[in-house]
Amino acid sequence: MPPVLNADPPASEKIAPGKVAIVHEWLEARAGSEKVVEQMLDLFYQADLFSLVNFPLGHAPPRIPSHTRVHTSFIQHLPLAQRHFRQYLPLMPLAIEQFDLSPYDLVISSNHAVAKGVLTRPDQLHISYVHTPIRYGWDLQHQYLHQLGRGPRTWATRLVLHYLRLWDVTTAHRVDSFLANSGYVAKRIWKTYRRPAKVIYPPVAVHRFNCHRPRQDFYLMVSRCVPYKRVDLAIAAFNQLGKPLVVIGDGPAFSQLQRVAKPNITFLRNPEDAVVSDYMERCRAFVFTAEEDFGITVVEAQAAGAPVIAYGRGGSAETVIPDQTGVLFQAQSLADLVEAVTYFESNQGNFSVERIRHHAEGFSEERFQQQLKTWLQEQWMKFQQGHSLE
Repeated sequence: MPPVLNADPPASEKIAPGKVAIVHEWLEARAGSEKVVEQMLDLFYQADLFSLVNFPLGHAPPRIPSHTRVHTSFIQHLPLAQRHFRQYLPLMPLAIEQFDLSPYDLVISSNHAVAKGVLTRPDQLHISYVHTPIRYGWDLQHQYLHQLGRGPRTWATRLVLHYLRLWDVTTAHRVDSFLANSGYVAKRIWKTYRRPAKVIYPPVAVHRFNCHRPRQDFYLMVSRCVPYKRVDLAIAAFNQLGKPLVVIGDGPAFSQLQRVAKPNITFLRNPEDAVVSDYMERCRAFVFTAEEDFGITVVEAQAAGAPVIAYGRGGSAETVIPDQTGVLFQAQSLADLVEAVTYFESNQGNFSVERIRHHAEGFSEERFQQQLKTWLQEQWMKFQQGHSLE
């Protein structure tokens, strides 16, 4: 059967499988993992898409081609699932196992929770692109439980997460080969599952940013307002510095952060993509305080020509070049962030817009598709020949 790549490469370069299934947990919004799925669907234009829930919130949904068949789970039809599907976390392992993937030759799971737990036969190749091992089940468990407070609900959640971890480790054996979205995540995959992972960085739409617009006197932060993003740290630093900061985002802590911010800090709640791009193209520098698995906004800011001031752990340590495309600070502390901003202002002449943009182009959508295509070809050939994939 002919391959299902969007392009029509020479026969020697084709991927052999005739039918491809792409599995993603939920199609909630157009965030980083959904942009990866979009690029996979562009590469495998005849693929079918499986998701526990499809467009539950209806806000900025992923750009799924109109011809793509989207299969959903029984969770899609449960009460209040359209808005509160996360409350059905205890059912998600069961739901993901109900997808019938028997007609497909290649299964690609886009995983940050349970997608890799799908069931496949020995003659089907299962590749899992991991955005992160389920964070609230592993390294963010204590922070997640702290938000819930005390009481029966917390203990019930502890029990659910305990069994989810057992299931999560067990289902790692269902994957033939792992891909990771950063070296940081590859280390977490090894720590959690004791499996190696090939790193292919996520795609960034570099072409949609203009890096040659004049820079203006404000700093920019784009983030969800949840505790681990540490937006509060940026607010405290710029309250102290008195410098203009624009915060774009939303989330449970949005209103609280507004209340503690001084007048030099401006907030925008969930503007359109074009507005976010406009601010990235004009800001003096982009501020990033989270320890993220990759952090796509860090690369988007560099595509717009903006230097980045970022916490130097997680994906940022792989996407920011110190003293060339930005400044990395080594502790999530007020003193370290204030020092980093002060250092940046004293050394602004070191940051070339052309150099920053050129670095960001190494994370382009074209690069992602080419790397994914080449690696899948290699894996498929090994799989067909019975060779080890790791």
